[in-house]
Amino acid sequence: MKTKHPTFFVLGLVLLLTAVACNKEEEEYYYDALSPVYMDFDEFRQAPKVMPAKGIKQAGKIYFKDNYIFVNEPNEGIHVINNANPSSPQKIAFYEIMGNVDMAIRGNTLFADSYIDLIAIDISDIMHPVEVGRMENAFPEILPFPIEENLPFAWQEIDHRKGVIVGWTKTRLKASYPGGGWWGWWRTSADMAFTNAESGAGVAGSMARFMLNENYLYSVAQPFVLKTIDVSAPSQMQPTDSINTWREMETLFRYDGNLFVGTTSGMMIFSLENPAQPVFVSDIDHMNACDPVVVQDGYAYVTLRSGNTCMNTTNQLDVVDISDIHDPKLLKSYPMFNPHGLGIDN
Repeated sequence: MKTKHPTFFVLGLVLLLTAVACNKEEEEYYYDALSPVYMDFDEFRQAPKVMPAKGIKQAGKIYFKDNYIFVNEPNEGIHVINNANPSSPQKIAFYEIMGNVDMAIRGNTLFADSYIDLIAIDISDIMHPVEVGRMENAFPEILPFPIEENLPFAWQEIDHRKGVIVGWTKTRLKASYPGGGWWGWWRTSADMAFTNAESGAGVAGSMARFMLNENYLYSVAQPFVLKTIDVSAPSQMQPTDSINTWREMETLFRYDGNLFVGTTSGMMIFSLENPAQPVFVSDIDHMNACDPVVVQDGYAYVTLRSGNTCMNTTNQLDVVDISDIHDPKLLKSYPMFNPHGLGIDN
C-alpha cells in the first residue's frame, strides 16, 4: 500500500530549514526593564546612625519593648517612641538602618535586617545604640521592592560583586533574535515570559518575618527558605538550620512551642522542641492569598485578602482548630473587607 505521508514530512522539514536559513540575520528589539542600583559594600556596612526624631512617613513593622515602641520606616530605619506615658507618646530618636524592614528584641539587643545583612544593636542606652554584631549575607537573595511592578527585572545585568542592590532604575535594553516570521516571534515571547516570571523574586517579605525563641532567631530568609540563626552571642551570630519549603512564606508567629507560618497557599506548623532545628508538623490549605496568622488557646486565626500582589479575590477571616497540632481543621470563615493583618490579646 502506498502512502504520501513520509514524502510530505520530508518536504515540510526542508521548507522549515530553508525558512530558518533565509533568516540568519539577527533582528533587534528593545524593551524596558529594571536594572539594579548598587551601593559599595564598605559604605553600606557602616554602623547604624542615631538621628533626631522625625515624622513617620510610612509605618512598617511595629515592635513593643518595655516602655518603648519601635516603628520601622521601610528601607530607612526605625523610629523610637517613648511610651512611658501612653496618653502622650514621644518620638525621641530615629535609628538610620539602610534596607531595614524587620526587627526583634531580646533583652537589650535589637536585631534588625539591613538589606542582605543581619545586625545586632545594643540598646542599653536607648539614645546611644551600638552595633555589636553583624552577620554578613544572612539574606543574600532578598532584594528591595521594585519601583515599578509591571516591568521585568534585568537579571542578566545583576553582578553581586559590585555591591549591595539598594534599588532599581528603569533601563531601555536591547535583545536580538533570528529575524523574520513566526520564529522571531517565538524567541521574543520566550524571553519576555522568562523575565516576567522572575519579577516576583524582587518582593521582600511581609509582616513579622522575624521571630525570636530562646537564643534563636527564625527568619523568612527567602520566600521558600526558613532560616534559623543562633543569636546567643550577638557578636558571633551563626546559622544553625535552613529549611526549603514548598509554600511561599510570608509571616511567622510563635506559640506554645510551635512556629506557625503564614504562606500564600496555607498555614504551616513547625515544632520548636529543638529550637535550633524546627521540624515540620502539619499544614492546612487555603486559596492563594496574602496570609498573616496569630494563635491562642487552641485556635489559629488567619486572614486572607484580595489585591494584585496577593493574586486573590477573597477577603475573609478563617478560624482553625489546632487542638490536634497534627491535624488542623477549618472551623469557620467570616467575610471581611480587605484585611491587612491582625493581632490577638485574650
